[in-house]
Amino acid sequence: MNLLRLIIYILCLTVSAHASAISLRLAGASGSKAVSVEPVASSGLNAIFVVPDAQDIVPEVSDASTACNWYIFDSRGAAYAQPLENAATLSADCGYIIEDAGKKYYFWITDYSASPMTSGTLDIEESDCSSVSLLYTGSAPRLTCHSITGRALDIDREISLTFFTLDEDSENLSFSQIQQSKTLPYINQRISMPAPLCSTRFVLTGDRFLRSWGKEIQISSDIMTPQAVSAIVSVSQIQRDSPNEQKTSDTYFGGSAPVDMQFKAVISDAVVFTEWQIASDIEFDNIIMREQSAEWDYTFTDTGSHYIRFLCANSSGSCEWYSDTYIVAVGESRLRCPNAFSPGATEGVNDEWRVSYRSIISFECHIFNRLGVKMATLTDPSQGWDGKYKGHLVAPGVYYYVIKALGADGKKYNLSGDINIVGSRSY
Repeated sequence: MNLLRLIIYILCLTVSAHASAISLRLAGASGSKAVSVEPVASSGLNAIFVVPDAQDIVPEVSDASTACNWYIFDSRGAAYAQPLENAATLSADCGYIIEDAGKKYYFWITDYSASPMTSGTLDIEESDCSSVSLLYTGSAPRLTCHSITGRALDIDREISLTFFTLDEDSENLSFSQIQQSKTLPYINQRISMPAPLCSTRFVLTGDRFLRSWGKEIQISSDIMTPQAVSAIVSVSQIQRDSPNEQKTSDTYFGGSAPVDMQFKAVISDAVVFTEWQIASDIEFDNIIMREQSAEWDYTFTDTGSHYIRFLCANSSGSCEWYSDTYIVAVGESRLRCPNAFSPGATEGVNDEWRVSYRSIISFECHIFNRLGVKMATLTDPSQGWDGKYKGHLVAPGVYYYVIKALGADGKKYNLSGDINIVGSRSY
């Protein structure tokens, strides 16, 4: 018996059984060590052993008295345990109790050879826009044990299935290839996985017990060409620094026209069709603009809410991806003219004449003195008059403006009025 124990599989496991420590080792004739699996607390077990086969399982117990008692129980649970007169060899697919000085140590032995993982092929059976179904022709069924109450418990085989896909980096607006892995407790022929975004093989590796015994199985599928599509989009507004433009704060995008927007999309490998869409309704029943470039600059000049989204698809059109819907709200036009300013009086304080405006898309303003001499011409509502004519400040007094402008809402402005210059330092 001692010679047999030198060539057997051995696993040393020290556990606490009701505050008493017992060291147990199992020995067999196959030459491969047993594998211990940590039991869940609710099982009532102190240990679970998975042995490669059920032959010549020999226990060695340390830290227990020679007068300890042994019991054996089946799938019905420890309540049906029977005394074991000869503990020199044990059977698999049974539970055992070692009782020593009123304290009990429970363990279960599972025979791996009764439910082994076997080699086979890994075939891509079908795929859609979100998942892939793989067919495994080998075998890796449920591996089980029983708790002290007779409850069947799964033993995780820790089978690994790996493949490559694309990872989204929204901050840097890019995709990068990464490996993903899924751990399977067992396999029932078909395996469902998320659809990859790049070409890849699926690789099945397992299981934890074969790995421990140096007999790990690895199976690869053929290379799969991706069908699923995805994109990363960026939508931004170009801001204007015009202190006399009336801003709005009720929407993230939009405000005063013209609203200059930048659209950009980065696409995954299978994408062949891209399109930015602008609609007048949130359901996109009325699409008023389409652009098939992934990067696009667009200026909104019409008052109202505009709805924007990005669409991409694969070559067959079987897989489509839509972005979130973005809203650009352009406010109604406004145009107000001040009637006084004081150029040269206090620098930076009311020293320019500027209109207050919103959503003005066409603007022309002429300023005259009382003799009809043109002092200045402004062609953009953001521009102002500094009170100078030919480089010199004009004299205080009354001046006149004439404005023709057009709002984003189609409103026409024909305005004229007085400009009073007060408090000039020199002219």
